[in-house]
Amino acid sequence: MSTDRHDDHHGDVRAPGNLSRDATPPDLRAGAEEADVGVVIVAAGSGSRVGGGELKQFRWVAGKPMLLHSVQAFHSRRDVAMVVCVLPKAFVGDPPPWLFQCDIDRLLLSVGGRERTESVANGLEDLPDEVKVVLIHDAARPFVSDATIDRVIAEARCGRGAIAALPVVDTLKEVDESGRVVRTLDRATLWRAQTPQAFPRDLIEQAHAKARAERLTATDDAALFERLGLPVVVVRGSERAMKITDEGDFARADALFTVNE
Repeated sequence: MSTDRHDDHHGDVRAPGNLSRDATPPDLRAGAEEADVGVVIVAAGSGSRVGGGELKQFRWVAGKPMLLHSVQAFHSRRDVAMVVCVLPKAFVGDPPPWLFQCDIDRLLLSVGGRERTESVANGLEDLPDEVKVVLIHDAARPFVSDATIDRVIAEARCGRGAIAALPVVDTLKEVDESGRVVRTLDRATLWRAQTPQAFPRDLIEQAHAKARAERLTATDDAALFERLGLPVVVVRGSERAMKITDEGDFARADALFTVNE
């Protein structure tokens, strides 16, 4: 276990070496010297909308714990130097053992904050110096595809932010507090944001520093990037990259996994 580099509310933990029975094979890790991508997986939520005693991001879905899907997907890539999982504070020192069924040499655990924005900022601080491109991903989207990851990284390497997204196909209505329709929105220019979202490291760190100074929060990191007037583009996401929010989503995710086996 590594020594904490931050104060009491924030630190990182490296997975102990004796839990690496399913670690990434050496031939994949051999490319690590060229790796310059860091991944922050946000998994610090309480999962209150799901209910029950177990955290949503630790529950099994489609054959394995939800968080493990994302960790293993990013660890399968040669360009990823480090994956930082941001967890609730109570689990950083004693994480579930299945979390280490991956490449423990490229895994750090960081303490979540009060809001999502603070959790991401904590994860950014723990990325190693060699990281030049940062991916930020929600653990609640366990079915991230390699093709989507490729697309957002390619855009970030061009100096801009990139988000996985899908065009809106439904007619959208804006309503007031009473439920009365105010207007119909033009869906032609609207997209549904997903994760991962990718950014040049120096620019996303600037965006988070400004947000911290101004005490701003956002539901995604692209919004902080936009506040600086920095360009963000959309790349095609995937319908499989659904967000698991409530109990019904677990059943839908399992059904999706079964259909695609």
